[in-house]
Amino acid sequence: MSLNKPETTIHKILDLARWAPSGDNTQPWRFEIIDDHNFIIHGRYIGENCVYDLEGDASEIALGILIETLTLAATQYNCRLRADRREEIRQKPPIFDVQLEPDQTIKPDPLVDCIEKRSVQRRPLKTRPLSSAEKEAVSNSIDTKKYRILWLEGFNNRLRTAFLMFNNANIRLTIPEAYEEHKKVIEWRAQYSKDRIPDQALGTDPVLTRTMEWAMKSWGRINALNHYAAGTWLPRIEMDLIPGIACAAHFVIIANETPQQPGDYTQAGRAIQRFWLTVTQLDLQLQPETTPLIFRKYVTHDIPFTCVAKGRERARACSRQLEQLIGKQNANQAVFMGRIGAGKKAEARSKRERLENLIST
Repeated sequence: MSLNKPETTIHKILDLARWAPSGDNTQPWRFEIIDDHNFIIHGRYIGENCVYDLEGDASEIALGILIETLTLAATQYNCRLRADRREEIRQKPPIFDVQLEPDQTIKPDPLVDCIEKRSVQRRPLKTRPLSSAEKEAVSNSIDTKKYRILWLEGFNNRLRTAFLMFNNANIRLTIPEAYEEHKKVIEWRAQYSKDRIPDQALGTDPVLTRTMEWAMKSWGRINALNHYAAGTWLPRIEMDLIPGIACAAHFVIIANETPQQPGDYTQAGRAIQRFWLTVTQLDLQLQPETTPLIFRKYVTHDIPFTCVAKGRERARACSRQLEQLIGKQNANQAVFMGRIGAGKKAEARSKRERLENLIST
C-alpha cells in the first residue's frame, strides 16, 4: 500500500497528525483502521529500559499530544473526533478506540496550520521579554481550570534555571543508562531524521558534534573523556547553560492536581500540544526541558534509574534545586517544562515515519 496521496479522510487526518512530537522522536503509536469512521491507536511505551520513560509518563504525554493533534486535524475536514481509552484492559501501553463524526458545524481550528511547522529549537534565542499579549495567548491556550503556567522570567531566573539544566545534564552525560538511549536516538551527519534526532539539531558547534560522534562509539570513550578531559563541560555549556540564559523565559506547566494515573499524563499531553502550537502560531520558538521533572520523580518515588551512585546523588541535588526554583508543591504537580523566545526557526529537525509504516495491517 502506497500512501503518497492519502486515500480517505481518516488517512488525511492521520497523515497530518503523525507530525505530533514525541520524546526523542520515538513516535510511540501505530494505527489500525477499522472503517471510514473508526480506527484504533495502539500506544507504545518507549521501553522499560529507557531511563527517560521508566514509568511510561513520557509516552503517555506523547500519546496525549497525538490525540490533541488528531482532534485538531479532524476539524479541517469538519469532523469531531472522540478517543476512548480501553480502561477495562488496564494494560500498559494503552489502546484508544477513535471515532470520527462528520459535523458541518465544526470549523477548522487555526492551530491546524501550525502542526507541521512546530519544531524544537535548541540553539540560543533572543532575550527580549515576551509581550503581555504573547503571554496571555499561550497561557489561555490551555484549560485554566486544570493547568496553569509558571513563568521564570528575568535574568536571575533564567540564570538559575540554566544552572539547573547544566547540573541536570551532568546526570544524563555520566550514566550508562542514558548513554544507551543517546546512542540509539541520534542520527549522525544528518539535517533531518524520520525516526531519530539529527545531529545538526543538537545545538552544538561542528567540532563538538564530531567529538561527540567519536565518543558515542563506546561507553569506554565517554568515560575516558569524562574522567580525563572534563568531557561533560563543553556539551553542558553549549547545550544547556548558554541556551538556558539566551531565551525570553523558562516556563512550567503545572496541573492543579498532582498527576497520579497514566491518563493524567495523557490529558496533560493534550494541553502541552495546544500550548506548543500556540507558541508556533506566534512565531516564537520552544525547547522542552523535561529531564529535571523525570529525574525528580525517580528520586521522590525511589525508582532505581541508574547503577551509578553519583548519578543518584546528583539527581537528589537537582531535585532540591528544582524545589528551590519553583516550590515543592509546584514541582510535584509539574507536567512539562521548557524555554521560549523569539528567534530563528530550527534549520535541522526531526521528521516522521511515512504513514504507511505507522498503519498496522
